[in-house]
Amino acid sequence: MHTMTQTAHQNTVDEGEVAKFQAMADEWWDPNGKFKPLHMLNPCRLDYITSQIASEFDRDLKSSKPFDGLRILDIGCGGGLLSEPMARLGASVVGADAAERNIPVAQIHAEQSGLAIDYRHTTAEALADAGEQFDVILNMEVVEHVADPLSYLRACHSLLKPGGLMTCSTLNRNSKSFMMAIIGAEWVMRWLPKGTHEWNKFITPDELFDLLRQAGLNPVDKTGFVFNPVAWSWKLSDRDLSCNYVTTSIKSA
Repeated sequence: MHTMTQTAHQNTVDEGEVAKFQAMADEWWDPNGKFKPLHMLNPCRLDYITSQIASEFDRDLKSSKPFDGLRILDIGCGGGLLSEPMARLGASVVGADAAERNIPVAQIHAEQSGLAIDYRHTTAEALADAGEQFDVILNMEVVEHVADPLSYLRACHSLLKPGGLMTCSTLNRNSKSFMMAIIGAEWVMRWLPKGTHEWNKFITPDELFDLLRQAGLNPVDKTGFVFNPVAWSWKLSDRDLSCNYVTTSIKSA
């Protein structure tokens, strides 16, 4: 009989945050709906994620199934905008979300797309307590929505296999991010419902690197996602982390 010796992880789910995304669940795959910003950002996110995974695990992105044999957790998977591309690249994907209504939306879309993805209504902490292990964790736009970021990242650390990789993206906390993410995206463009983001929960890159280190991870990269309002598109930047940004960290082997 296997007995768990690790300490149970604290539940860091913020029920108020979950309720916001429950209400938006049915619109996940509408490129002009409430998740329009994510649809616009997704190619940029995927470029970053796939290049980081390929580099760490020595995979050729030109091959047909470059991520074959890798087990990937997409935490806060929503409707599956990242889970589906990972599955197409050959990975075994678990998509987890604390908002229950997101899961059937994701499951139905995956079935329609002919993809086998293990979607679960669960949390990082519950997965960690169950002893689940992954080569890669996609932790995108989640950490600013949890009640206790450090406890949450510690759960993510325990979910990674030694030598595993986690990408973690969030929003910087400064006057520009307030203008762009809240005034611009929520109030002016109406891309997101008012109240989707709470500026005081945004995390600076230095703060996130410190949290990742405290959680036992080794941060190795930080890159900005920069929106160009003239070209109406996103690009990666190694210099501009003033609003949206992403990090990569590794668990020591």
